[in-house]
Amino acid sequence: MIIMLLGAPGAGKGTQAVKLADILNIPHISTGDIFRANIKEGTELGKLAASYINDGKLVPDEVTVSIVEDRLRKPDCQNGAILDGFPRTIYQAEMLDKFLAGEGKKLDVVINIVIDEKEITERLSQRRVCPECKATYHLGHRPPKNGLACDNCGTEVILRDDDKPDVIQKRFKEYHESTEPLVEYYKAKGNLIESRGVNGIEQSLNNTIRALIMRNF
Repeated sequence: MIIMLLGAPGAGKGTQAVKLADILNIPHISTGDIFRANIKEGTELGKLAASYINDGKLVPDEVTVSIVEDRLRKPDCQNGAILDGFPRTIYQAEMLDKFLAGEGKKLDVVINIVIDEKEITERLSQRRVCPECKATYHLGHRPPKNGLACDNCGTEVILRDDDKPDVIQKRFKEYHESTEPLVEYYKAKGNLIESRGVNGIEQSLNNTIRALIMRNF
């Protein structure tokens, strides 16, 4: 079973993907995490990705597609995966369809998380992440228990470069131009369902699980 999470930047795709991966016992594949790991390690891919991500732009399709295809070939993906942050363009979606067909698989369901952009902007500006263990916090709703120290590992949590206000607006623009057309693309294929995103991960996740159950998953 291969599931994709779709939605605007900050809609909660990553947080829900991690929890769904645990529930369904399949790996969570995040292109963002892959890129950020390479940026931290200073690899050539990391340097290339950073030049786009830090300016609120998308990493070129060819680079992203090859990384995801390689990840989906790993043994732990034989029973499925949760895709988070991919595909982001019609071209990527078409390449994914072609790759999966070649592997005798398909994208079973696309979950579109729907949420107001004003709410997203507030969420992103208050979001903090741990650069070490990737734990995510919200300064208003779920802050670290001890100042800015991560509850899990004690590392100081940070505001990601792509969560800064000016970059957020660029990300929205990129989303509307490049990624939002995927909603109609997957509607036409008949594998799109919608889940209402809200301030509160438990309620958002419950909405998604309910949508999946209604889809007979």
